[in-house]
Amino acid sequence: MYSQYQITGTVVNETKKTINKVQIYDENGNLLAQTGILGTFSFYTSKDNIQLFFYAEEYRFKKVYLSNKEYSNLNIVLENFSNDLSEIQIKARKEKIFELKRLKDVEGTAIYAGKKTEVILVNQSTANLATNNARQIFNQIAGLNIYQNDDAGLQLNIGGRGLDPNRTANFNTRQNSYDISADVLGYPESYYTPASESLEEIQIIRGAASLQYGTQFGGLVNFVTKKPTKKREIVFRNTAGSFGLLTNFTSVSNTIGKWSYYTFANFKKGNGFRENSNFKSQNFFVNIGYQLNDDSKISLEFTYLDYLAQQAGGLTDRMFRENPYQTNRSRNWFQVNWLLYSLKWEHRFNKHTNFSFNLFGLDASRDALGFRTNRVNQPDIGIERDLIKGTFNNYGLETRLLSKYVVFNKKATFLIGSKFYKANNTNRQGPGTNGNDANFSMQLEEYPNYLRQSESLFPNLNISVFGENIFYINNKLSITPGFRAEYINTKRDEIIKDIITDAAGNVINENLRNESEINKRTFILLGLGTSYKIRKEAEFYGNITQNYRSVTFSDISTANPAFEISPNISDEKGYTFDAGFRGNFKNYFSYDANIFGLFYNDRINIYTRTDGKAERNNIGDARILGIESIIDFNLKKILALNTNYVFNFFINSSFINSEYTKSEISGVVGNAVEFVPKINIKTGIRFGYNNFLSSLQYSYVSSQFSDATNAVGGSISGVTGEIPAYSILDFSTSYKYQFAKLEAGINNLLNSSYFTRRATGYPGPGIIPSAPRNYYLGLALKF
Repeated sequence: MYSQYQITGTVVNETKKTINKVQIYDENGNLLAQTGILGTFSFYTSKDNIQLFFYAEEYRFKKVYLSNKEYSNLNIVLENFSNDLSEIQIKARKEKIFELKRLKDVEGTAIYAGKKTEVILVNQSTANLATNNARQIFNQIAGLNIYQNDDAGLQLNIGGRGLDPNRTANFNTRQNSYDISADVLGYPESYYTPASESLEEIQIIRGAASLQYGTQFGGLVNFVTKKPTKKREIVFRNTAGSFGLLTNFTSVSNTIGKWSYYTFANFKKGNGFRENSNFKSQNFFVNIGYQLNDDSKISLEFTYLDYLAQQAGGLTDRMFRENPYQTNRSRNWFQVNWLLYSLKWEHRFNKHTNFSFNLFGLDASRDALGFRTNRVNQPDIGIERDLIKGTFNNYGLETRLLSKYVVFNKKATFLIGSKFYKANNTNRQGPGTNGNDANFSMQLEEYPNYLRQSESLFPNLNISVFGENIFYINNKLSITPGFRAEYINTKRDEIIKDIITDAAGNVINENLRNESEINKRTFILLGLGTSYKIRKEAEFYGNITQNYRSVTFSDISTANPAFEISPNISDEKGYTFDAGFRGNFKNYFSYDANIFGLFYNDRINIYTRTDGKAERNNIGDARILGIESIIDFNLKKILALNTNYVFNFFINSSFINSEYTKSEISGVVGNAVEFVPKINIKTGIRFGYNNFLSSLQYSYVSSQFSDATNAVGGSISGVTGEIPAYSILDFSTSYKYQFAKLEAGINNLLNSSYFTRRATGYPGPGIIPSAPRNYYLGLALKF
């Protein structure tokens, strides 16, 4: 037997109505069970006496102490919160026992034992959620490097440990555990970012996630949306801010019998903090669930995003020094249409075995239009614009089976899964119109001698099988080996026309060619994790895992005046490791400190050739080592304040050393790796009293390079050169009264002029400045 005693019962409210989704925890904060739609629960324990905590939204905590003679047919009654209980008091009660900032060893059909996991509880954040302010939302995540040039939060750009932040392409990016990027292998860039106002939490697993979720060096970012409420709930959130920012977020949620739903609409528009940078977007989401029985549930999701943004273009270093918010591009535009869908079935065969099946897909397009030249200070002369049109049609299915068992009288947990993924992408490049508007039609008949024309097909196929197993050596020590077997077949079929003209525009040479390529790879990635829990709130963890990143079609195909692409570019390989210590000391402070290493072979990026031209190629092998830590002090408990207060101080730091250890390119060995600031610190204070809450956050990122040659001075395109150090101060506050909540804040309080990005393509090329001081004011109503 897995346990000696079975605990059963029913949870009801004061009117004797059963309560669904009541979570039952032990005194250590471990989730033991959850009630079904009939309010019943059942689980096993080997303890003769046990203390249980029953938790459900909108109900008071219930603490029950039981002996083994009382384990059967329990009747638990939960009381509603009184109407005058403040939001801060409710939040404090939730946080007092359940500090769920890290994933447990096993959740659902996933294994996280021995991995570096971090969970952002978005509902508790004081960040500017209306604009998805990543600097604030991800402030508890150590070592993240963030591009900060999008004042609407339409796209998330995060990287870490030397990985390019561009569109979060070095993470496996998911929503509710299914892929949302353009093409996981061929083009893993995320043009869609879920609205932060809709999120319950953001799960982040570092490089060891490559075994369960894919081969990316960065790991996993999983956006988890809010769950349907037990009774109807309507939320209106309206925010106004600097530079004409207006947003609206409206959600509706309910559970009716076995049916449940959560849906929202999100609208944004604004002028941007530079001229020629206005935007508008609309985002819709619906989740419909049906509870077949206590052990089985089906859910269906649809997500639609449509946005249009004018792009003010990039700057040279000299232009940035003269006026960081100037622009000489008024005809550059960018639009995205994103449709995601998912059908998920979750089933529990018995108390030891869970199964999940997820069918998902994407039907999307991305169009970029503008005047591009490698001399970004050159005025736009009004000729035809460069147009790139991409479509992304893919679908996949992922199955997972997780089972708990006993081997040699010791507990163990086994996971086996598989993934099938097929993508059909297209890319067209050629002449657009010579007008000023957002007209994304191709003009080949009007401009037959346009210098670069191409039509490309990129069909990809990926089949993988993965597995992990937790072996509990004793009550403290566990070891988790794992594997991922991959079959990848990427294809390229292109018709390309290159035209060379003289100064008068006469055609000198026309090169028309048909290029095709098939690249099949089969390999196995291996990994090992370990965990040693010296006590219930303190744990040593470590892992080492192989990683892999296939060449994307943007690496090998799209013509860009800012750089050239080497014909010999190939896949990247390597491995990562983490070793750390994390826990919670008597609720006085929580902490997670770790060392890490990333060993990157055949790293792809841009370097400056001896002729001054930038080129994308396999730079060489790199070694990245660092120390990361986050510590959050509960000053309320340290200072013995009463429960009406919230008072926290946190410091999040990262110190990294990077070096190219091998390269065939002259002058690269010994250089620092690009996108690696040596020092990355975020620190802040959160203070609240009753329904008032405020926060002050300081961010500092040291200088970093944008290319492997460590060029300091900017190039004529602004693509290569140093990214100087910067520091930012942010302030946020909120006040809740009954069903209304007022929010306000100032981002970049000290009005620093800085930039975090040198774009190689759109929205540049060149330096993309970050936003100056800006304000926001929001009102949220919940019914």
